[in-house]
Amino acid sequence: MPPFPPYGNPPGGPMPMGPPPSSAPPKPAQARSGSATKMVSPGSMKYCIGRFTYIWMSNGQEFWFFPIQIWRNSVSGFRWDRRFGWSYTGISLNRIDMFTCSW
Repeated sequence: MPPFPPYGNPPGGPMPMGPPPSSAPPKPAQARSGSATKMVSPGSMKYCIGRFTYIWMSNGQEFWFFPIQIWRNSVSGFRWDRRFGWSYTGISLNRIDMFTCSW
């Protein structure tokens, strides 16, 4: 994964102008079984670029995310924190259990 800039707009796009939707969507019924051999594919997430995306991680965490770039094994974008707002981060695709994005 490429290095992330320490401040300003990262390569690939600006941060969202406002907060994500106020409530989390329901988790889809087809949850993965937790197998480490499965992975979210870059192609499946490409339609979420520049859209509010809700992510369920394999470790149980869940959060709003705003993806701006996808590579073969990772995605970068902004993660929402209610106290601090948006922060730029990268996520390994093999750590994502499921996701859904707004259309």
